[in-house]
This record gives sequence, C-alpha cells and structure tokens, in this order.
Amino acid sequence: MNHAPSISYRRVYVWELPVRFYHWVSALCVVVLGVTGYLIGNPQSIWSSNEAYQQYWFGTVRATHFIAAYVFFFNFLVRIYWGFVGNKYARWYNFIPLTRHQFKEMIEVLRVDVLQTKPSGLVSLGHNALAGLIYYLSFLVFLFQAFTGFALYSSMSGSWLPQLFTWVIPLMGGDFAVRQWHHAFLWFFVVFTIVHLYLVFYHDYIEGRGTTSSMVGGWKFEKEDAFR
Repeated sequence: MNHAPSISYRRVYVWELPVRFYHWVSALCVVVLGVTGYLIGNPQSIWSSNEAYQQYWFGTVRATHFIAAYVFFFNFLVRIYWGFVGNKYARWYNFIPLTRHQFKEMIEVLRVDVLQTKPSGLVSLGHNALAGLIYYLSFLVFLFQAFTGFALYSSMSGSWLPQLFTWVIPLMGGDFAVRQWHHAFLWFFVVFTIVHLYLVFYHDYIEGRGTTSSMVGGWKFEKEDAFR
C-alpha cells in the first residue's frame, strides 16, 4: 500500500499580543461605529408612549459612537507605534510594496483570489504583499474617518482632541460636506469587512497555515522546506 509522504511543519509565532489586541479592539469598534454611524446618518423612528426626553435613545446612540471613536483612535495610535518596534511581521515595510518580490507576490495572490488557481509559490507567512497594501490603504481611511469625525465633534465639544481638527471643516468646504464624506466612507468598512472575512477563511483553507486561529493565539505553521 502506498502512503502519502508526511509533510513536516514548523510552528512560527507571527502575530504578537499588541497586534492581536489591536485587531480585535478595532473589529469591535468598527462594528459599533458602523451601526451607530448608520443610525446617526439615518435616524429611525421609535414608537413609544413616553415623551422624547424620557427615552433619549438617540443621545445614547451618539454617546456610544463618540466613545467607540475615542477607543478606536487611541488603539490605532498604538498600532502605528508598534509598526516601528514590533517583530518583522508587524513592521511598516510589509504594507508598502517596494521590492520586485512584493510585486510578484501581489500578482500571485490575485491569481489565487480572483482566478481561484492553486498557489504556485510561497506566500508570505505574515501579511502577503497585496493584503499589506490593502491594509495600508485602509489605515489611510481610518485616519480620514478620525479627522472628519473629530472635526464634526469639535462643534459640540470643547475637549482638546476634537479641537485639534477644527481646520478640517473649512478645508473640505463646510460642515455638510464633511458629514457627507464621513458617512459615505462608512460603506468602505462594510465592504472591507465582507471581503476580509471571505479572504481570511479562503486562505486558511488553501494554505492550511492556521490563518484564522493565528489572530487568537499568534501562531502560524509553515512547511519545513520554506526554511531551507
């Protein structure tokens, strides 16, 4: 009887605790910000026998949105810092394709993700080049949302942080324009989340390296041949 050859794998610690903490806190904040942001942009009528001042549900929605925004912003600042001091998988050079190898990997990942072909070469153990670029662009959207969000909040808050962004309102043509752009980019997060979840599970299936569980425990698996 012929037996399939055994394949040896090495366990590699990829995602450090600060990276995993950032990921899950951001995920929670994005859900909260998305739901409350949608309600703020499209207020729903809630029928109740009580007077408006007795339920104050919309005020609670806005307060929840503001709290989540603060948590998201400072969590993101920690991630920016960790991009300079973390391990090689967390560093910023993983997010901006500058080498020929990174561009070749981007083409390979597009073939796998779009054309559904089998991987023909080794894909990075951390973020692949295409994912890194997309995450980098998403970081820019995060900053845009933080800037426009705090700019809108500055008109109703005297706190020092929102007041740092008052210049955004005149730069973008007024409060209405800022509000429209801020609400429009809500849908970026919706699309990003859907695509992100699909690709995480898809790459977990085709690569078999523990992509999904790695963001819980930090560990991935790589074939021993890759280290030779």
